[in-house]
Amino acid sequence: MSKKAAHKVYIISGPAGVGKSTTSKELTKTFKNSAYISGDYISHMHINGRKKPWESSEEVSLIWDNILSLTKNFIKYGNDVIVDYVTFPKEAEWISDNLKSLNVEVIYVVLWTDKKTLLTRDNMRLPSDRMGERCVILVDEFIESGLNEKHIFDTSNNSLDEISYAISEIINNPKYKLN
Repeated sequence: MSKKAAHKVYIISGPAGVGKSTTSKELTKTFKNSAYISGDYISHMHINGRKKPWESSEEVSLIWDNILSLTKNFIKYGNDVIVDYVTFPKEAEWISDNLKSLNVEVIYVVLWTDKKTLLTRDNMRLPSDRMGERCVILVDEFIESGLNEKHIFDTSNNSLDEISYAISEIINNPKYKLN
């Protein structure tokens, strides 16, 4: 019989503009002790010499090493952790493998919608935050990544008013569990 996981790490992923940040921040509020890690914030901590993550595997490694370190620290201090970042299956497995010794449960959810809806949502952002065609490119990259359908949570028909349903699904559906 295995020991129940002490804490959970939720990796909320998906293409740019799908609702990762909104969902992640709401999810974070549901736990007594929790931490929100934005991969975008981590990425932008690197100032001089920073490369775009989609153009540099070294930059991606730096971001994930920092996310892993922060995650371990928050777990050490008794927090559930919510990671908000474009996370492909290999990265989710990597972080899960690197957390095995800490007795945590890793939940990997890829928020999803069709390309047209994604671009519409992206256009609702502030101009400085828009990703444009990068949203569509990420959809194709997820499809090519070998993503297991069980990790997909389709948000096509969800509005901001239905965020509580998404949170409940993420917390309660065991299909998203990685380890």
